[in-house]
Amino acid sequence: MTRKLFVTTALPYANAAFHIGHMMEYIQADIWVRFQRMQRDAGEQRVVHFVGADDTHGTPIMIAAEKEGVTPQAFVAKIAAGRAQYLDGFHIAFDNWHSTDSQENVDLSQSIYRRLRDNGLIYTKTVDRFYDTAKGMFLADRNIKGECPVCHAKDQYGDNCEVCGAAYQPTELINPYSVFTGSTPILKPSEQYFFKLSDPRCFQFLKEWLNTPGRLQPEMVNKVSEWLGENGEKLADWDISRDAPYFGIPIPDAPGKFFYVWLDAPVGYLASLKNYFEKKGIDYEAFLNDPSAEQVHFIGKDIVSFHLLFWPAMLNFSGHPIIDKLKVNVHGHLTVNNEKMSKSRGTGISPLRYLELGMNPEWLRYYLAFKLNARVEDLDFTGEDFVARVNSDLIGKYVNIASRCAGFIAKRFDGKLASSLSDDAKGWIARALNGEVNGNLGERQANIAANFEAREFGKALREVMEVADVANRYVDENKPWILAKDETKTAELHDVCTAALILFRQLTILLSPVLPHVAARVRDFLGDDAYSWDDTQGERVYAPLLGSTIGAYSHLMQRVDAKMIEDLFDKPAPAEAAAAPAAPAADTAAAPATQASDIEELAPEISIDDFTRIDLRVAKIVNCEHVEGAGKLLRLTLDVGEGRYRNVFSGIKSAYQPEQLIGKLTVLVANLAPRKMKFGVSEGMVLCASAKDEKANPGLYLLEPVSGAQPGMRIR
Repeated sequence: MTRKLFVTTALPYANAAFHIGHMMEYIQADIWVRFQRMQRDAGEQRVVHFVGADDTHGTPIMIAAEKEGVTPQAFVAKIAAGRAQYLDGFHIAFDNWHSTDSQENVDLSQSIYRRLRDNGLIYTKTVDRFYDTAKGMFLADRNIKGECPVCHAKDQYGDNCEVCGAAYQPTELINPYSVFTGSTPILKPSEQYFFKLSDPRCFQFLKEWLNTPGRLQPEMVNKVSEWLGENGEKLADWDISRDAPYFGIPIPDAPGKFFYVWLDAPVGYLASLKNYFEKKGIDYEAFLNDPSAEQVHFIGKDIVSFHLLFWPAMLNFSGHPIIDKLKVNVHGHLTVNNEKMSKSRGTGISPLRYLELGMNPEWLRYYLAFKLNARVEDLDFTGEDFVARVNSDLIGKYVNIASRCAGFIAKRFDGKLASSLSDDAKGWIARALNGEVNGNLGERQANIAANFEAREFGKALREVMEVADVANRYVDENKPWILAKDETKTAELHDVCTAALILFRQLTILLSPVLPHVAARVRDFLGDDAYSWDDTQGERVYAPLLGSTIGAYSHLMQRVDAKMIEDLFDKPAPAEAAAAPAAPAADTAAAPATQASDIEELAPEISIDDFTRIDLRVAKIVNCEHVEGAGKLLRLTLDVGEGRYRNVFSGIKSAYQPEQLIGKLTVLVANLAPRKMKFGVSEGMVLCASAKDEKANPGLYLLEPVSGAQPGMRIR
């Protein structure tokens, strides 16, 4: 029987580079896919299609492109061009990477919409929607933030809460504000298109679908069931339209209206598969209708409301065949030192920095896998634990076996392994692989396989390390380095080293979904073909190596240097200024806060006419963001009271995180000639204070006018 799998992950929004949370999800899915592909020679053959895409539509991307003076398509293409270095860098092997701004996605999204409309689940009504008067546009849900109406978490988006997972309408937010200008939006009427999620048919379907065994983790079934209510009374209709200007897919027969990004984004999974199949000459419709086909989706717990309510209902009532074979695997967040990742607190990890530091990507793959399970639990990264786990398991237990034995095979036996093993050696192999059952090895491997299948990666790897522990005890007890000194023990040395390398090969097979690069190097060293899980069973444990000639061994993996961890994390933001010291006593001279040597000499004298030529203005920072590829720059969007926004690049990234600056006032040199940079045009310069020698006394301090100053006021 052939099991046909279509594996997907959440689509990253195409306005920024990948973060470490993306890498965790993609690594989890990649490990599962690689394990499935190793079953190709087993009793149940498996064909796997692993696809992803960029989520490209919506107002934020439109605004970001506008700031850079490019089209949204060009902006998205630039982001997409940077994806490969992350995916390749961490050995994540998608078969296809596509975009929701594709013809396949347009066709599929509009087709699904028409079927929902024909099924009586689309209607229109005039509603009040938030409108940013400063920006002159309606705000999408993700352009509005405020306090969650359910759990009261601050700074949550207008469509769902990332803390409690609740879905709601943006008008339900408490104290809403525009993410673009920071202003309080007004309500303005607009005709909108709705998907009737409150229809009794949707409730009945979702209740049955969610409770199908194997569809979803039990804790998520319970969570989503709460959102349904007893009879569907908690299900609210879903506004699926947005008004122009908007970067998205047009709604058929509705001029000026576009699909809300959350409608077409999940369709992007299917669009990427369709695009891939067209390249490969595979029948897309036949695959979806094949009873043996299924979709397995990996996703974080913060966006489950869209993927477990709207998406299944959309697929079902548009008659999409994959809905009956869809399984969703929800995972928790990645935390650092038990805290939510935050650049300002120094608990952020840049995956690109990880690679640039020369850290082995398979260290991270193993560490994350060791902590992952099938439950919806947060995974915590700590530097000390990372170093200890990798060095202990991968270096001290796994690689150590080959490094201790391979040299003797090369030097004493011309690289040729023994053609048979002693009963003692076979006994140790059987013990490591959990004993012989009716003459067949493989009980432990079957347990490991079951855990990989169930996404219990941590359990699988703990059992793999138990195999490694037995293998190392075998080497320790037989001491090949001692046997090598005694010419009468040559046969015993050959026996011990051959058995140890057979166990090393078994460990490599078991670890290959997690360590694909190392596994490829081991195959070259041992002269193996591609590994199959069947190679861990019965006589296949011995057959490929006994009597074979192996290549020269080269070291497979270095230990983690703890010093690397210091450079891995984002540097915390500068501490807030300390409270002013108490006034000194009348007879005590107060020491100056800054040493004279830190103060820069005064510039040459100028006239008042020189000064008045410089136009200094109060500016409000309405948005601030990192500049991809620029180590020192932040991009500031400034309101200078001109009726438009200015784009300014400033080299203050070492001192501030973007979220610290949004909403603050500062001082702008407003009549400085625009400067064309590789990242865009800078329209002015913001003013900062610093010491004379910034290396000896680091610190940049952005000038801030006192409260009450207004954008556009001139500084005289």
